[in-house]
Amino acid sequence: METTIFSILGEGKAGHGAIGAVGYRLDQAGSHDSLLHDFEFLIMVVHHGLEETEQRIEHGMSGDSAYQLLHVSSREIERGILIGDQRDSVKYFLHGEIIWDIEGKLMAFRSYINEFGEPMKERRKLKEFAKFLKVYGEAKRYTAEKDLLDAYYCVLQALKHYARLELIEQGILPESSVWEQVRPLNSVVYKLFDELTENSETLEQRIQLVLLACEFTLASKMADCCALLLRILGSRKEAWGIQELAQVQELEHVKDELPLLLRKLVTRSLAQEITKAHKEGAGDSRELRYRA
Repeated sequence: METTIFSILGEGKAGHGAIGAVGYRLDQAGSHDSLLHDFEFLIMVVHHGLEETEQRIEHGMSGDSAYQLLHVSSREIERGILIGDQRDSVKYFLHGEIIWDIEGKLMAFRSYINEFGEPMKERRKLKEFAKFLKVYGEAKRYTAEKDLLDAYYCVLQALKHYARLELIEQGILPESSVWEQVRPLNSVVYKLFDELTENSETLEQRIQLVLLACEFTLASKMADCCALLLRILGSRKEAWGIQELAQVQELEHVKDELPLLLRKLVTRSLAQEITKAHKEGAGDSRELRYRA
């Protein structure tokens, strides 16, 4: 990385909570993605405790080089790992060149992310399974309606979530090039990807074949992938309301998918559904609550 780029932003001007800066240079042979666009350099200044309203962006020139400068929160980077979005930001943070590092805090944080420890892995697994479950259901609906192009798209997305689950189970952090990551594993999901995209059978037959495999995956992986949610459901004698679960910090990243996950766990007899009379309410209206 060029000297002029190193000197764009020093430690003293980075602002409160800054722990370090990472620089990434565009591979001229590569594509322009959502963060680099046609900039030659991306610089990320990472902060602990940076509020969303304090995150900043700057476009500039250093000599003949155009750059994009981002101030990002370490919390947002970790959230990107748990949710599985912002894959470009995560890639640049993990693979960029460290420009400066205050007391080794940036390197320590990057090591923590790279280690992809069990708590983080468990939460990411739950999120990917929830996404898999959602698009699998959409694929089944589109197939039943003979809307095969939309069904094909959803099945392909389901396989990508399945592939990420396989990577997570191997202790590998999924990145943007998921098929390149999963190819060396000689996994079931890559064979299914080949069946979907290369098989000579009709489109509907290929979709049905992959849906059948997804149904088996759903049944075999649900208990393991939902271990975090099941543990929380069994953590007390009193059953949980949906709103209570949505407020649990460990489940914040899947609060939108909680209704779907809970209903599937009940359907598969992995969780119990009970009813509780409302304290105040007309008629026989009762609240549905859940426990393991």
